[in-house]
Amino acid sequence: MYVVKSPLDDADLKVVAEALQGALVDLVDLALTAKQIHWNVVGPRFRSIHLQLDEVVDSARAHSDTVAERASALGVPPDGRAATVAAGSGIETTPGGWIEDADAVGAMVHALGSVITRMRERVAATAEADPVSQDLFIQITADLEKHHWMFQAEHV
Repeated sequence: MYVVKSPLDDADLKVVAEALQGALVDLVDLALTAKQIHWNVVGPRFRSIHLQLDEVVDSARAHSDTVAERASALGVPPDGRAATVAAGSGIETTPGGWIEDADAVGAMVHALGSVITRMRERVAATAEADPVSQDLFIQITADLEKHHWMFQAEHV
């Protein structure tokens, strides 16, 4: 039973619900990954990377809230619990401990690349099912690609 009823038919809602839930999981994990690296980055470029990581965290958190609220608006209860995020994320596990600035940048290039790849799949999957959600995924992807570009420009 849904408390909120979706205007989408069942088949389209299934596609969109899976896409929104997958995006939520990836975005929550991206924020956690960036924060973990943020706390542990060391090296000559510490300050600039430390601050750049907070920009990714802020962006991923804002996008995750938007995605969760879109799911709720369509009658799909979002699931951002730790176990759900751990089980469904497309981001590789971040190693613990200190991380050299160059390695931190490389880890973020990889993490953002993974999320962008999956986000682009969601753009394609929702094209017919729900152009409104597709537009949301397009906007998120564009923002993540900007962060990806900036970290790639730092990568040595």
